[in-house]
Amino acid sequence: MKQNFLLLLSIILFNQCHQNETENLKTSENHRIIVTTDIGGTDFDDYQSMAHLLLYADTFDIEGIISSPYGERGKAHILEAIDAYEVDYLKLKAYSEKYPSADSLRKIVKQGATDIPGPIGYSEPTEGSEWIIECAKRNDPRPLNVLVWGGIEDLAQTLHDAPDILPKLHVFFIGGPNKKWSVNAYQYIVENHPDLWFIESNATYRGWFVGGNQTGKWSNTEFVSTFIKSFGALGNYFYSKGTVMKMGDTPSLMRLFHGAPDDPTQPSWGGQYVCAWNRPHKKFTRITTEKDSIEQFGVMELLMPYSDVITAPYATMNIDRPIQAQVQNDTVRFLFSPKNPSNYKYNITSNIPSINNLSGSITSYQPPASNKLHPSSLYANWWTDDPSPEFMEDGHIGIKTLNCWREEFLKDFAERMSRCAHLPDEY
Repeated sequence: MKQNFLLLLSIILFNQCHQNETENLKTSENHRIIVTTDIGGTDFDDYQSMAHLLLYADTFDIEGIISSPYGERGKAHILEAIDAYEVDYLKLKAYSEKYPSADSLRKIVKQGATDIPGPIGYSEPTEGSEWIIECAKRNDPRPLNVLVWGGIEDLAQTLHDAPDILPKLHVFFIGGPNKKWSVNAYQYIVENHPDLWFIESNATYRGWFVGGNQTGKWSNTEFVSTFIKSFGALGNYFYSKGTVMKMGDTPSLMRLFHGAPDDPTQPSWGGQYVCAWNRPHKKFTRITTEKDSIEQFGVMELLMPYSDVITAPYATMNIDRPIQAQVQNDTVRFLFSPKNPSNYKYNITSNIPSINNLSGSITSYQPPASNKLHPSSLYANWWTDDPSPEFMEDGHIGIKTLNCWREEFLKDFAERMSRCAHLPDEY
């Protein structure tokens, strides 16, 4: 009986991955995209996703590549990838005339925010935020897809400075850890721009490198050594940054390449999403305890009023990272987003005596499957990870809607990578 059930479940999952395959895949019109990336930050996956982006540059209209927090050298890391692309350009051009020149790509590389704003969520315009506005205001009927691979600060700044462009934007946010670092900007968008067309992928994106067929040449290590290493300058660039495949940002791109771009609820190489429930947010006006809880990827807001007379008050919440407070009207305000189900302990350091050295904790729990039964009317154009147990793997919700495509998207990637190694047969 159990074997029959597992067989039936496998058939259902396969069908969900492959339904409408011939109808939805590979649209004839190139999509407009802007990428914001924290390349050069704490994770090597952006380097790999950047190499992949350039390899597929003939199939998209790339209008901007923006350095976002926390890339150490900002634009320089993006330009390094384009230098590798330039070495392979003539070979790539032999396969498709639509590959843009390296110089044209360099012209659209912009510096975005270099740090996070306070809890207000925005700061000052950047070269990156102004570029998004300029691109969005072009006379082009197509949506402008903003693929957020790192911090979401430049998008928040854009929406603050030019809210009229919101209807032109389609946003795919690689959330999870990025949301943890960008919680101020994220919450600003949630509270002030609920009409935004927005995919919030907090866990599904992990299906690019977690689960699926990981045997032999399809494993994260062997795939890189077999199909990427020594395949032109881009292949060597990819391998020099990480010998194990991760590419956690690539699903944002490949959802457009292989899927139904206007309907995130349909299968795609970037995952399959559900209509978002009300964005989890809890506000506390006291120190919390382990009995207090917040949904994983939700937002905890801690408000601490004080009556002390302080000339230049400041406060920091030391949780899984130091969080600087916004201090206004004799109240300290912290925002925190947990990326894992866990109990988080914290303490506050401040020059405000009444709150200095206070400590507490907050418990985070996994989004329940029932959430998908309660789509939010406020966030009608917002989608997020499917919390159903059948799409969970290795503790991550939604990832089976992506890793079921693993062999297909890796075969396509390998075929593309070979372009950097040799000219077409007719040459």
